[in-house]
Amino acid sequence: MNAATNLAAQGRATGFAFLGQSSGFNISFSLIPFDRTSSYLQVYFVGILNTLLVAAVGIVLATFLGFAVGIARLSKNVLIRALAAVYIEIIRNVPLLLQLIFWYFLSLNALPVVRESLALPGGIVANRRGVSFPQPIFDDRFIWVALVAVVALTVALVMRRRTLKQIETTGDRRSVWLPFFGVLIVPVVAAFFLTGTQVQFSFPELTGFNYTGGWTAPPELTALILGLVLYTAAFIAEIVRAGIQSVNYGQTEAAAALGLKDSDRLNLVIIPQAMRVIVPPLTSQYLNLTKNSSLGAAIGFPELVNVFVGTALNQSGRAIEIIGLTMLVYLTLSLVTSIFMNWYNARVALVER
Repeated sequence: MNAATNLAAQGRATGFAFLGQSSGFNISFSLIPFDRTSSYLQVYFVGILNTLLVAAVGIVLATFLGFAVGIARLSKNVLIRALAAVYIEIIRNVPLLLQLIFWYFLSLNALPVVRESLALPGGIVANRRGVSFPQPIFDDRFIWVALVAVVALTVALVMRRRTLKQIETTGDRRSVWLPFFGVLIVPVVAAFFLTGTQVQFSFPELTGFNYTGGWTAPPELTALILGLVLYTAAFIAEIVRAGIQSVNYGQTEAAAALGLKDSDRLNLVIIPQAMRVIVPPLTSQYLNLTKNSSLGAAIGFPELVNVFVGTALNQSGRAIEIIGLTMLVYLTLSLVTSIFMNWYNARVALVER
Protein backbone atom coordinates (compact mmCIF):
# COMPACT_ATOMS: atom_id res chain seq x y z
CA MET A 1 0.00 0.00 0.00
CA ASN A 2 2.87 2.36 0.82
CA ALA A 3 4.52 1.69 -2.54
CA ALA A 4 1.22 2.12 -4.41
CA THR A 5 0.51 5.41 -2.61
CA ASN A 6 3.95 6.84 -3.35
CA LEU A 7 3.82 5.79 -7.01
CA ALA A 8 0.40 7.38 -7.39
CA ALA A 9 1.64 10.60 -5.73
CA GLN A 10 4.51 10.77 -8.23
CA GLY A 11 2.15 10.13 -11.14
CA ARG A 12 3.87 6.90 -12.14
CA ALA A 13 1.88 4.17 -13.84
CA THR A 14 2.00 0.59 -12.67
CA GLY A 15 1.21 -2.74 -14.29
CA PHE A 16 2.73 -4.94 -16.95
CA ALA A 17 1.37 -3.19 -20.05
CA PHE A 18 4.86 -1.76 -20.69
CA LEU A 19 6.04 -5.22 -21.75
CA GLY A 20 4.35 -4.70 -25.11
CA GLN A 21 6.15 -1.40 -25.78
CA SER A 22 9.13 -1.12 -28.11
CA SER A 23 12.44 -1.33 -26.27
CA GLY A 24 14.37 0.99 -28.58
CA PHE A 25 17.81 -0.60 -28.02
CA ASN A 26 19.89 -3.43 -29.45
CA ILE A 27 21.34 -6.47 -27.67
CA SER A 28 24.81 -7.60 -28.70
CA PHE A 29 24.15 -11.34 -28.31
CA SER A 30 20.80 -13.06 -28.67
CA LEU A 31 19.65 -16.61 -29.37
CA ILE A 32 16.41 -15.34 -30.94
CA PRO A 33 15.86 -12.54 -33.49
CA PHE A 34 16.00 -9.13 -31.82
CA ASP A 35 16.26 -5.51 -32.96
CA ARG A 36 15.45 -2.00 -31.72
CA THR A 37 11.75 -2.42 -32.47
CA SER A 38 11.43 -5.52 -30.28
CA SER A 39 9.33 -5.25 -27.13
CA TYR A 40 10.39 -5.35 -23.49
CA LEU A 41 8.84 -8.81 -23.32
CA GLN A 42 11.29 -9.97 -25.96
CA VAL A 43 14.10 -8.38 -23.93
CA TYR A 44 12.89 -10.52 -21.01
CA PHE A 45 13.01 -13.69 -23.11
CA VAL A 46 16.46 -12.86 -24.51
CA GLY A 47 17.80 -12.40 -20.99
CA ILE A 48 16.25 -15.68 -19.83
CA LEU A 49 17.64 -17.66 -22.79
CA ASN A 50 21.13 -16.19 -22.37
CA THR A 51 21.05 -17.02 -18.66
CA LEU A 52 19.89 -20.57 -19.40
CA LEU A 53 22.67 -20.98 -21.98
CA VAL A 54 25.35 -19.98 -19.47
CA ALA A 55 23.82 -22.09 -16.69
CA ALA A 56 23.39 -25.24 -18.81
CA VAL A 57 26.86 -25.16 -20.40
CA GLY A 58 28.47 -24.14 -17.11
CA ILE A 59 26.84 -26.95 -15.09
CA VAL A 60 27.87 -29.65 -17.57
CA LEU A 61 31.47 -28.48 -17.91
CA ALA A 62 31.91 -27.74 -14.20
CA THR A 63 30.62 -31.22 -13.31
CA PHE A 64 33.09 -33.01 -15.58
CA LEU A 65 36.01 -30.81 -14.52
CA GLY A 66 35.08 -30.98 -10.84
CA PHE A 67 34.88 -34.79 -10.82
CA ALA A 68 38.21 -35.05 -12.67
CA VAL A 69 40.00 -32.69 -10.28
CA GLY A 70 38.35 -34.28 -7.23
CA ILE A 71 39.60 -37.72 -8.26
CA ALA A 72 43.02 -36.23 -9.06
CA ARG A 73 43.17 -34.90 -5.48
CA LEU A 74 43.28 -38.53 -4.33
CA SER A 75 45.73 -39.71 -6.97
CA LYS A 76 48.75 -41.79 -5.94
CA ASN A 77 50.86 -39.59 -8.24
CA VAL A 78 52.34 -36.79 -6.13
CA LEU A 79 52.57 -34.31 -9.04
CA ILE A 80 48.93 -34.78 -10.11
CA ARG A 81 47.75 -34.54 -6.52
CA ALA A 82 49.78 -31.37 -5.93
CA LEU A 83 48.57 -29.66 -9.13
CA ALA A 84 44.95 -30.41 -8.24
CA ALA A 85 45.46 -29.02 -4.73
CA VAL A 86 47.10 -25.81 -6.04
CA TYR A 87 44.26 -25.27 -8.53
CA ILE A 88 41.60 -25.72 -5.85
CA GLU A 89 43.27 -23.49 -3.27
CA ILE A 90 43.93 -20.64 -5.71
CA ILE A 91 40.53 -20.64 -7.41
CA ARG A 92 38.46 -21.03 -4.24
CA ASN A 93 40.22 -18.14 -2.49
CA VAL A 94 39.96 -15.54 -5.25
CA PRO A 95 36.61 -13.68 -5.59
CA LEU A 96 34.56 -14.81 -8.58
CA LEU A 97 33.98 -11.26 -9.83
CA LEU A 98 37.73 -10.64 -9.93
CA GLN A 99 38.23 -13.87 -11.88
CA LEU A 100 35.57 -12.90 -14.43
CA ILE A 101 37.22 -9.54 -15.01
CA PHE A 102 40.59 -11.26 -15.37
CA TRP A 103 39.33 -13.75 -17.96
CA TYR A 104 37.41 -11.05 -19.83
CA PHE A 105 40.37 -8.74 -20.32
CA LEU A 106 42.69 -11.68 -20.96
CA SER A 107 40.39 -12.96 -23.72
CA LEU A 108 40.29 -9.48 -25.25
CA ASN A 109 44.03 -8.86 -25.13
CA ALA A 110 45.44 -12.35 -25.66
CA LEU A 111 43.64 -12.96 -28.95
CA PRO A 112 44.71 -11.19 -32.17
CA VAL A 113 42.76 -8.53 -34.07
CA VAL A 114 40.28 -9.53 -36.77
CA ARG A 115 42.76 -9.27 -39.65
CA GLU A 116 45.18 -11.61 -37.86
CA SER A 117 42.59 -14.10 -36.56
CA LEU A 118 43.66 -17.54 -35.41
CA ALA A 119 42.47 -20.26 -37.78
CA LEU A 120 41.78 -23.33 -35.63
CA PRO A 121 40.96 -26.87 -36.82
CA GLY A 122 37.39 -27.51 -37.93
CA GLY A 123 36.86 -24.08 -39.47
CA ILE A 124 36.93 -22.31 -36.07
CA VAL A 125 38.19 -18.73 -36.04
CA ALA A 126 39.26 -16.83 -32.90
CA ASN A 127 39.92 -13.12 -32.51
CA ARG A 128 39.19 -10.28 -30.08
CA ARG A 129 35.59 -10.09 -31.23
CA GLY A 130 34.90 -13.68 -30.25
CA VAL A 131 35.24 -17.29 -31.34
CA SER A 132 33.33 -18.21 -34.51
CA PHE A 133 32.20 -21.80 -35.16
CA PRO A 134 30.75 -23.42 -38.29
CA GLN A 135 26.95 -23.50 -38.03
CA PRO A 136 24.93 -26.44 -39.43
CA ILE A 137 21.81 -25.51 -41.41
CA PHE A 138 19.11 -28.20 -41.72
CA ASP A 139 16.21 -28.39 -44.13
CA ASP A 140 12.53 -29.00 -43.23
CA ARG A 141 12.91 -32.79 -43.35
CA PHE A 142 15.27 -32.77 -40.37
CA ILE A 143 12.25 -32.72 -38.04
CA TRP A 144 11.68 -36.42 -38.84
CA VAL A 145 15.27 -37.26 -37.95
CA ALA A 146 14.85 -35.39 -34.66
CA LEU A 147 11.67 -37.32 -33.84
CA VAL A 148 13.40 -40.64 -34.55
CA ALA A 149 16.30 -39.53 -32.33
CA VAL A 150 13.93 -38.83 -29.43
CA VAL A 151 12.22 -42.22 -29.79
CA ALA A 152 15.56 -44.02 -30.14
CA LEU A 153 16.97 -42.29 -27.05
CA THR A 154 13.91 -43.32 -25.03
CA VAL A 155 14.20 -46.95 -26.13
CA ALA A 156 17.96 -46.96 -25.48
CA LEU A 157 17.50 -45.63 -21.94
CA VAL A 158 14.85 -48.25 -21.17
CA MET A 159 17.08 -51.04 -22.51
CA ARG A 160 20.06 -49.76 -20.52
CA ARG A 161 18.02 -49.70 -17.34
CA ARG A 162 16.80 -53.28 -17.89
CA THR A 163 20.35 -54.46 -18.65
CA LEU A 164 21.72 -52.89 -15.46
CA LYS A 165 18.94 -54.49 -13.44
CA GLN A 166 19.73 -57.91 -14.94
CA ILE A 167 23.41 -57.46 -14.12
CA GLU A 168 22.57 -56.61 -10.52
CA THR A 169 20.20 -59.57 -10.25
CA THR A 170 22.27 -62.27 -11.94
CA GLY A 171 25.82 -60.93 -11.56
CA ASP A 172 26.40 -61.71 -15.24
CA ARG A 173 28.58 -58.95 -16.71
CA ARG A 174 27.52 -57.86 -20.17
CA SER A 175 28.04 -54.87 -22.41
CA VAL A 176 25.85 -51.88 -21.56
CA TRP A 177 27.07 -48.97 -23.66
CA LEU A 178 27.56 -50.79 -26.97
CA PRO A 179 23.87 -51.79 -27.30
CA PHE A 180 22.89 -48.36 -25.99
CA PHE A 181 24.73 -46.49 -28.73
CA GLY A 182 23.70 -49.06 -31.31
CA VAL A 183 19.99 -48.56 -30.60
CA LEU A 184 20.53 -44.80 -30.53
CA ILE A 185 22.71 -44.28 -33.61
CA VAL A 186 21.50 -46.85 -36.16
CA PRO A 187 17.86 -45.60 -36.39
CA VAL A 188 18.98 -41.98 -36.55
CA VAL A 189 21.45 -42.64 -39.36
CA ALA A 190 18.85 -44.70 -41.23
CA ALA A 191 16.24 -41.93 -40.86
CA PHE A 192 18.77 -39.35 -42.06
CA PHE A 193 19.40 -41.19 -45.33
CA LEU A 194 15.83 -42.39 -45.88
CA THR A 195 14.35 -38.91 -45.54
CA GLY A 196 17.04 -37.37 -47.73
CA THR A 197 17.77 -34.63 -45.21
CA GLN A 198 20.27 -32.07 -46.46
CA VAL A 199 22.76 -30.48 -44.08
CA GLN A 200 24.83 -27.47 -45.04
CA PHE A 201 27.43 -25.65 -43.00
CA SER A 202 27.87 -21.90 -42.77
CA PHE A 203 31.56 -21.23 -42.21
CA PRO A 204 32.99 -17.97 -40.81
CA GLU A 205 34.38 -15.82 -43.64
CA LEU A 206 36.20 -12.51 -43.46
CA THR A 207 33.96 -9.87 -45.06
CA GLY A 208 35.28 -6.34 -44.82
CA PHE A 209 36.36 -5.64 -41.25
CA ASN A 210 34.68 -8.61 -39.57
CA TYR A 211 33.78 -12.26 -39.98
CA THR A 212 30.32 -13.22 -41.19
CA GLY A 213 28.63 -16.60 -41.25
CA GLY A 214 28.77 -19.35 -38.68
CA TRP A 215 27.96 -18.81 -35.02
CA THR A 216 30.05 -16.45 -32.91
CA ALA A 217 30.52 -16.65 -29.16
CA PRO A 218 31.45 -13.14 -27.99
CA PRO A 219 34.38 -12.70 -25.57
CA GLU A 220 31.93 -11.79 -22.79
CA LEU A 221 30.24 -15.21 -23.10
CA THR A 222 33.58 -17.03 -23.25
CA ALA A 223 34.94 -15.23 -20.19
CA LEU A 224 31.73 -15.74 -18.21
CA ILE A 225 31.51 -19.48 -18.88
CA LEU A 226 35.24 -19.97 -18.32
CA GLY A 227 35.17 -18.11 -15.01
CA LEU A 228 32.04 -19.84 -13.71
CA VAL A 229 33.26 -23.30 -14.74
CA LEU A 230 36.71 -22.96 -13.17
CA TYR A 231 35.32 -21.42 -9.98
CA THR A 232 32.46 -23.89 -9.47
CA ALA A 233 34.59 -26.90 -10.44
CA ALA A 234 37.00 -26.12 -7.60
CA PHE A 235 34.17 -26.46 -5.08
CA ILE A 236 32.76 -29.55 -6.80
CA ALA A 237 36.21 -31.14 -6.66
CA GLU A 238 36.30 -30.83 -2.87
CA ILE A 239 32.78 -32.25 -2.64
CA VAL A 240 33.81 -35.24 -4.77
CA ARG A 241 36.97 -35.78 -2.71
CA ALA A 242 34.99 -35.72 0.53
CA GLY A 243 32.37 -38.07 -0.94
CA ILE A 244 34.97 -40.62 -2.03
CA GLN A 245 36.77 -40.46 1.32
CA SER A 246 33.46 -41.04 3.12
CA VAL A 247 33.30 -44.55 1.65
CA ASN A 248 34.79 -47.10 4.05
CA TYR A 249 38.21 -48.20 2.83
CA GLY A 250 37.14 -51.77 3.40
CA GLN A 251 34.95 -51.44 0.32
CA THR A 252 38.03 -50.66 -1.77
CA GLU A 253 39.90 -53.61 -0.28
CA ALA A 254 36.94 -55.91 -0.95
CA ALA A 255 36.77 -54.75 -4.57
CA ALA A 256 40.52 -55.37 -4.94
CA ALA A 257 40.09 -58.83 -3.43
CA LEU A 258 37.51 -59.60 -6.11
CA GLY A 259 40.11 -58.73 -8.76
CA LEU A 260 38.47 -55.53 -10.00
CA LYS A 261 40.68 -53.05 -11.83
CA ASP A 262 41.23 -49.55 -10.43
CA SER A 263 38.73 -48.04 -12.89
CA ASP A 264 36.11 -50.69 -12.07
CA ARG A 265 36.60 -50.17 -8.34
CA LEU A 266 35.97 -46.47 -8.80
CA ASN A 267 33.00 -46.77 -11.17
CA LEU A 268 31.26 -49.81 -9.70
CA VAL A 269 32.00 -49.64 -5.98
CA ILE A 270 33.28 -46.28 -4.73
CA ILE A 271 31.44 -43.64 -6.80
CA PRO A 272 27.96 -45.26 -6.44
CA GLN A 273 28.34 -45.21 -2.65
CA ALA A 274 29.88 -41.74 -2.61
CA MET A 275 27.05 -40.21 -4.64
CA ARG A 276 24.71 -40.16 -1.63
CA VAL A 277 27.20 -37.79 0.01
CA ILE A 278 28.08 -35.86 -3.15
CA VAL A 279 24.63 -35.02 -4.56
CA PRO A 280 23.18 -32.75 -1.80
CA PRO A 281 26.09 -30.24 -1.74
CA LEU A 282 26.43 -30.62 -5.51
CA THR A 283 22.89 -29.27 -5.83
CA SER A 284 23.93 -26.12 -3.97
CA GLN A 285 26.82 -25.60 -6.40
CA TYR A 286 24.47 -25.89 -9.38
CA LEU A 287 22.18 -23.29 -7.80
CA ASN A 288 25.14 -21.01 -7.09
CA LEU A 289 26.40 -21.26 -10.66
CA THR A 290 22.98 -20.34 -12.05
CA LYS A 291 22.64 -17.34 -9.77
CA ASN A 292 26.28 -16.29 -10.23
CA SER A 293 25.61 -15.96 -13.96
CA SER A 294 24.12 -12.57 -13.04
CA LEU A 295 27.72 -11.35 -12.54
CA GLY A 296 27.92 -11.34 -16.32
CA ALA A 297 26.55 -7.81 -16.08
CA ALA A 298 29.97 -6.73 -14.77
CA ILE A 299 31.69 -7.71 -18.03
CA GLY A 300 28.89 -6.68 -20.38
CA PHE A 301 27.31 -10.04 -21.22
CA PRO A 302 23.58 -9.53 -21.95
CA GLU A 303 22.12 -11.97 -19.43
CA LEU A 304 18.86 -11.32 -17.57
CA VAL A 305 20.15 -8.86 -14.97
CA ASN A 306 22.10 -6.84 -17.52
CA VAL A 307 19.46 -6.34 -20.20
CA PHE A 308 16.27 -6.47 -18.13
CA VAL A 309 17.13 -5.17 -14.66
CA GLY A 310 19.71 -2.83 -16.15
CA THR A 311 18.77 -1.33 -19.51
CA ALA A 312 15.03 -2.10 -19.56
CA LEU A 313 14.50 -0.82 -16.01
CA ASN A 314 16.40 2.42 -16.67
CA GLN A 315 14.33 3.14 -19.78
CA SER A 316 10.89 2.10 -18.54
CA GLY A 317 11.19 3.03 -14.87
CA ARG A 318 9.09 -0.01 -13.85
CA ALA A 319 11.35 -1.12 -11.02
CA ILE A 320 8.85 -3.17 -9.01
CA GLU A 321 7.52 -5.10 -12.00
CA ILE A 322 10.95 -5.78 -13.51
CA ILE A 323 12.56 -6.81 -10.23
CA GLY A 324 9.57 -9.06 -9.49
CA LEU A 325 9.77 -10.77 -12.89
CA THR A 326 13.52 -11.27 -12.52
CA MET A 327 13.15 -12.78 -9.06
CA LEU A 328 10.50 -15.12 -10.46
CA VAL A 329 12.94 -16.43 -13.07
CA TYR A 330 15.71 -17.21 -10.59
CA LEU A 331 13.23 -18.71 -8.14
CA THR A 332 11.82 -20.97 -10.86
CA LEU A 333 15.26 -22.08 -12.04
CA SER A 334 16.32 -22.83 -8.47
CA LEU A 335 13.17 -24.82 -7.69
CA VAL A 336 13.37 -26.85 -10.91
CA THR A 337 17.04 -27.63 -10.27
CA SER A 338 16.32 -28.62 -6.68
CA ILE A 339 13.39 -30.86 -7.66
CA PHE A 340 15.45 -32.65 -10.29
CA MET A 341 18.46 -33.11 -8.00
CA ASN A 342 16.26 -34.34 -5.14
CA TRP A 343 14.75 -36.90 -7.50
CA TYR A 344 18.23 -37.97 -8.60
CA ASN A 345 19.40 -38.10 -4.99
CA ALA A 346 16.56 -40.49 -4.18
CA ARG A 347 17.58 -42.65 -7.16
CA VAL A 348 21.21 -43.01 -6.05
CA ALA A 349 20.46 -43.40 -2.33
CA LEU A 350 21.52 -46.67 -0.79
CA VAL A 351 18.65 -49.12 -0.25
CA GLU A 352 19.10 -51.01 2.99
CA ARG A 353 17.95 -54.59 3.18
